[in-house]
Amino acid sequence: MSSIAAVDEATGRKFYLDDPDDLRPGEPVTFLLNLHGGGSVGQWQHAYFPAHDFKEQHRLVIATPSAATKEPSRRWVAEADDEHLKHIVHYVFEKYGVGNIRSFWLVGHSQGGQTSARLLQDAFFRDRVDGWLSLSGGRLGGHERPDAFFLPVRGTVPPPSERPAPPPLPDTDLSFIFAIGEHEIVTLPETSPWAEKYGAGPKQRLADVVDTEAGQIYDRMREGKSNASWGLEARPGTAQVYVYPNARGGRVIADVLRLDKGHTEGLEPNVMRTLIEMLVSAPGGKAKALLAKA
Repeated sequence: MSSIAAVDEATGRKFYLDDPDDLRPGEPVTFLLNLHGGGSVGQWQHAYFPAHDFKEQHRLVIATPSAATKEPSRRWVAEADDEHLKHIVHYVFEKYGVGNIRSFWLVGHSQGGQTSARLLQDAFFRDRVDGWLSLSGGRLGGHERPDAFFLPVRGTVPPPSERPAPPPLPDTDLSFIFAIGEHEIVTLPETSPWAEKYGAGPKQRLADVVDTEAGQIYDRMREGKSNASWGLEARPGTAQVYVYPNARGGRVIADVLRLDKGHTEGLEPNVMRTLIEMLVSAPGGKAKALLAKA
């Protein structure tokens, strides 16, 4: 089927659901729970990270919800959203069959990435999630933001104590991909504690990914008031891809740096394809393991 507005019957809340148009009964799929950033909504995230463009080729099921809390801006909040997100996971596992979920990835932009890190502290998600794709939403081991990143939203530069802390290392096994814009990071770290956990080799640079097409969306609310760090109009670009090879268990651990981009330009087609190809190449199996224990 094409994108539909599925419903969490427990709450009445709707979410986007995409799957392959020609999906066969019992066919293995990769499931992505696609979380927007603070101040955004599922519709924006659907265009910012358009995984549905690759659902046929890579047999993807993508759920893209919206957070409930709207004031002072829309944000993911544990008390308001965590049960809803668990209901979505149950919905997808039941609809497509737990044994057919080849792998399950959390995908989160900005505060959606921070929310992914928080969800991984919950046993429900730890036992089910095979990978996390953080889209400017925090890097395991941390990274530093430039001062300019905070100006379009806050108007001031916060002291270090008021900046987001690095996400805690989750107590589970999973692959981890971090993608970020060049202008929203001081420098990309040379090492990764997550790669060290799996005995991976030193960071290696792969061929650059070149896009001649722009992404589908950008932050129009701050158009004319933004800067390069927060993000400008969507446009073509080049991304540098770094991997930590030979991680134990075949885990995929990678950093992707989008050159001349900030926080809010939607992802271009070829860098999207690269990210999707990496995550579907990673090992899965947690859902099937749960089924075996049942």
